[in-house]
Amino acid sequence: MNLLKKALIGVLLGIGLAGNAAALTEGKDYEVLSKPMPQTQKDKIEVLEFFGYFCIHCKNLDPVIRKHVKTFAADTYFQADHVVWDESGHLGFARLAAAVNQAGLKDKANPAIYDAIFSEKVNFNDPGETIRWMKAQKSFDGNKLLTAYNSFSNQAQAKQMAARTAEYGINSTPTVIVGGKYKVLFSSNFVEGMKTIDELVQKVRDERGMKKPAAKPRAAAPKSKGAAIAGSVNR
Repeated sequence: MNLLKKALIGVLLGIGLAGNAAALTEGKDYEVLSKPMPQTQKDKIEVLEFFGYFCIHCKNLDPVIRKHVKTFAADTYFQADHVVWDESGHLGFARLAAAVNQAGLKDKANPAIYDAIFSEKVNFNDPGETIRWMKAQKSFDGNKLLTAYNSFSNQAQAKQMAARTAEYGINSTPTVIVGGKYKVLFSSNFVEGMKTIDELVQKVRDERGMKKPAAKPRAAAPKSKGAAIAGSVNR
């Protein structure tokens, strides 16, 4: 009986593994980079997006991927690099992207930045125009973003984005690379593409022999004002 159970478990596991392997199709869902690239954090799985604030497809992807990366397990992290194909035309955008990352304002600033480009025609490659726009912002802390933009490390981070753009041979946006190895092909829509990202993360995890960490604990729901008062009375 024990041998039968073991055999049955082995068959089920084999079916499960085969199903996972068949879920992704090379050439349709992803491409393998000709040369694996180093990650910023070697002990984790990197999901690296190359984007352009001037790219309408990046504008459409942005809210989808910003929401999705919040579901990543603890062994997976997201990094966003602005492409720099021409320093004279793109380095200013990369400086803005680096400032957004450094200030931790992606959720609030990105929608405003895309709207400014596509609706107001703001030229973020011009530092003077960028600074004036930051100072005028009311929907998020423009001064915090400006501080990051003017920081000592800002231009260095933008230059790093330029170096990675060249190193990875990025020629279109958006481009998403998982584990420094797999390029996501958005063959359907961006929502379906998030499933591809998850499956590629698991593929990298399996290849590296990593165990999937426990899910992140949910944040506790905020207490009502009445509950807080009652709690203070009972203490």
